[in-house]
Amino acid sequence: MFDKLESSPMNLLRALATVSSMTLLSRILGFVRDMVIARAFGAGAITDAFFVAFKLPNLLRRLFAEGAFSQAFVPVLAEIRNREGDAAAQQIIHRVHTLLFLIVSATALLGVLAAPLIVMISAPGFTADAAKFDLTVAMTRIVFPYILFMSLTALAAGVLNTWSRFMVPAFTPVLLNIAMILAATVAAPWFNPPILALAWGAFLGGVLQLSLQYVALKRLGLLPRWDFSPHDPAVRRILKLMGPAAMGVSVAQISLLINTIFASFLISGSVSWLYYADRLMEFPTGMLGVALGTILLPSLAKHYADDDRAEYSRLLDWGLRLTLLLAAPAALALAILAIPLITTLFHYGAFTVHDVEMTRLALTAYSAGLIGLILVKVLAPGFYARQNIKTPVRIAILTLLATQAMNLAFIGPLGHAGLALAIGLGACLNATILYRKLRQHGIFQPQPGWAIYLLQLTAALTTMGGFLWLAMGAESDWLKINLQERLTHLAWLIPAGASIYFASLWILGLRPAQFRRTTAS
Repeated sequence: MFDKLESSPMNLLRALATVSSMTLLSRILGFVRDMVIARAFGAGAITDAFFVAFKLPNLLRRLFAEGAFSQAFVPVLAEIRNREGDAAAQQIIHRVHTLLFLIVSATALLGVLAAPLIVMISAPGFTADAAKFDLTVAMTRIVFPYILFMSLTALAAGVLNTWSRFMVPAFTPVLLNIAMILAATVAAPWFNPPILALAWGAFLGGVLQLSLQYVALKRLGLLPRWDFSPHDPAVRRILKLMGPAAMGVSVAQISLLINTIFASFLISGSVSWLYYADRLMEFPTGMLGVALGTILLPSLAKHYADDDRAEYSRLLDWGLRLTLLLAAPAALALAILAIPLITTLFHYGAFTVHDVEMTRLALTAYSAGLIGLILVKVLAPGFYARQNIKTPVRIAILTLLATQAMNLAFIGPLGHAGLALAIGLGACLNATILYRKLRQHGIFQPQPGWAIYLLQLTAALTTMGGFLWLAMGAESDWLKINLQERLTHLAWLIPAGASIYFASLWILGLRPAQFRRTTAS
């Protein structure tokens, strides 16, 4: 019945590579999707309408699914499986699935009915343009059921990750990108206006992702069945954890939603510029932050259930070192190569030189907080795996308030880029406080060698940054050359920069073996 993995060592670095490689494929297709959208629709009123329509369901997906639900569900499921066995774990899967289906179905229906009010609240600036407002409402009604499909997909992913089956959940987002690419290129001419096809593409993508996860669960013998038991102690514990976890894990997404409100009052295109910059930021955030959080949470939960504090701390230390090793060069490269990346991916058709410059400002501002954004995804599981909700929630509320204060301070002189900068700096503040609280609570004890490690990273980053700055050439040239020349230049520039970075670390004494780590699966 069960295709259960035995308690054999699992190579965490290999698991990370698996999740990251699937995420890389998804991100590449995501960029293809955005290139297609930018080429077909540009950055203006109709794309602003779509991105606003998709933003709230996407935010709720992260709150219900990747945020509150996953962080509450996976630790409890891992604990039950570890202490009571697979049969007890399967029962809780049935009961949580049933309750989640009912709650999110009601939420989706409410969203469809209240779409005008939702748009009025999430983008009040759109009310000045009746056509733009009505289009946003129409697309909101189409995409809102997406949260139902993705919340159930997140439950399935949590189960698969607990059983150390990381590949299928990591691959699943590819299907959304394929659906939206086909919508923009094949289906758009059949709709009036054509951009409505994107909303239906998102809807179809949700259906496809859920279907693939259910197939994977069926192969494990874990396909959920109807079992309405809201008073089950484990179910009630998950529900109790979900509420505050929504704020603790998804503060950055809430800030993005508030940013959309601010941006809706700025010049037309501001929402789209922030979106395209955020898409570039999601590439390393997904490959590193989400991937690390995915593999760390079940392992941390197991160590907590086993009361193995030393291993718990060592695993967090490993995650933090790996985060800095990979996130720091990504942040630096995004800041330096902003124009080459944006022109290569988006500067076609209706996407103008002005759009490139405005997106560049947002991306540069976002990159200042990339390390913080990724560190939060590694540090927060340090609390959630222990089912400690109150501490990260207090930190998240403080961070949210600080971010909005920075929004008010930065939006005047910096415009839409100020909103991006506030998000990044807020994430850094969040990560800093999370780290301090982990130390104060005795949860995390840094392993020896951090000072030397940081010096090695700094030297390698300086070398890589100097090379990228010189080798990319004049930014103005990237606006003139064709796609083939841009791709050719990036095809050697990015691998060369990465090679110089890791070669510098090798010369300075860092070895891959230092990051190999195994844990019981």
